Amino acid sequence: MRNYELLSIIKPNIDSEEYDKIVAKIEETITSLDGKVTSVDKMGRKKLAYDIKDYRDGYFAVHNFELDPAQVEKFNRQLRLNENILRIMFIETSEVKA
Repeated sequence: MRNYELLSIIKPNIDSEEYDKIVAKIEETITSLDGKVTSVDKMGRKKLAYDIKDYRDGYFAVHNFELDPAQVEKFNRQLRLNENILRIMFIETSEVKA
């Protein structure tokens, strides 16, 4: 298991209940792939530095989690299939042991 951080930008034209459902769905996806969510930070609605798909702002959420590296590609594919997610930034945060 490795540690990862996911920043997702969600479409701003949804209500707060739908935003919570999308964040919960991301958590469910992680646990269904035998991962473990360590923290979730719902940052709320923020202005974007540049337009993404004609949107000037979006809802931001940060997930920190553990996941098997073999499941990362499957998880990434499932995120990209969600039409309400505008952009994702997926990084590994595991410490390198020298």
